Amino acid sequence: MFYAKTIPKKTLLTFAAMEKTNFVDQIRIFCHSGHGGAGSKHFMRNKLTAMGGPDGGDGGRGAHIILRGNENLWTLLHLRYFKNVLAEDGENGSKNNCTGKEGKDIIIEVPLGTIAKDEETGKVEAEMLEHGQEIVWLKGGRGGLGNSNFATPTNQAPEHSQPGEPGEEGWKVLELKVLADVGLVGFPNAGKSTLLSVITAAKPKIADYAFTTLIPQLGMVEYRDHKSFCIADLPGIIEGAAEGKGLGHRFLRHIERNSVLLFLIPADSNDHKKEFEILVNELEEFNPELLDKKFIIAISKSDMLDQELKDAVEKELPKNIPHLFISSVAQQGLIELKDLLWKALNEEK
Repeated sequence: MFYAKTIPKKTLLTFAAMEKTNFVDQIRIFCHSGHGGAGSKHFMRNKLTAMGGPDGGDGGRGAHIILRGNENLWTLLHLRYFKNVLAEDGENGSKNNCTGKEGKDIIIEVPLGTIAKDEETGKVEAEMLEHGQEIVWLKGGRGGLGNSNFATPTNQAPEHSQPGEPGEEGWKVLELKVLADVGLVGFPNAGKSTLLSVITAAKPKIADYAFTTLIPQLGMVEYRDHKSFCIADLPGIIEGAAEGKGLGHRFLRHIERNSVLLFLIPADSNDHKKEFEILVNELEEFNPELLDKKFIIAISKSDMLDQELKDAVEKELPKNIPHLFISSVAQQGLIELKDLLWKALNEEK
């Protein structure tokens, strides 16, 4: 089992302070699976047998590095200070056809939603989506064959055995993408955290300044007949986020797993249409496939609007995307919002 240290909680004051948070969603580590043990080149010798046949055993397999999904984890924090994962080599074979001991596998437990990539090529090598799922990430080298495997009628005393195969090594990246049914998308201070705190039991930090939310916050929305779905409050987008500005890619990769994207646009926005277009453009710049997801627009803080203003705002919004007016503080439109989200989650594409 792969054990890890824990670190105390830190207060997030600036973007730089994100490196000290308990939410860690990306880890870079050097991994090395075990080498296989060498096969033995040995001949039987005892007090009754002066020149016996070959009895060299096989080498043991090198240890694997294995990923295991764990639904009880929600961050990669426990791996933060483990920069090198080095697995055991297999033992060499020995006399009397004894096979060498296999290296002890290393199991790295990760939260669901984690993907494992090779840093050099960027290739995705594993994706953990189920509790208890195990994937051999780096295979240990096979043990070499002992000389007893090479005996033939014409060569009854082979003088050779195989070396063990080398293990695999390289710099790897573990990246967590939050698993949630619905992702809240919007500029900073759009009211995402307030909405999450009202419709779920989550208690995100809420304050009247930009980037109050620096890490994804998850909550379960209770729906009718004891049904529920998961919603994520994600750090706010700014123009240029796809290029890494603001929280940039730290935010955008988390929405790749959301089935439905709920765009929150505040009622006091200067231009509702332009704000929505900027948000969509940032998603497209980051990953064009995000545009295939289901979109819903919610105008937050709508308790400050009368019907005439609502009609004016409605004319600015795209006609082909469902929208509604809500107020988290005044508890307006929240039941209708849950109905709309549930319908979007359960209808066929």
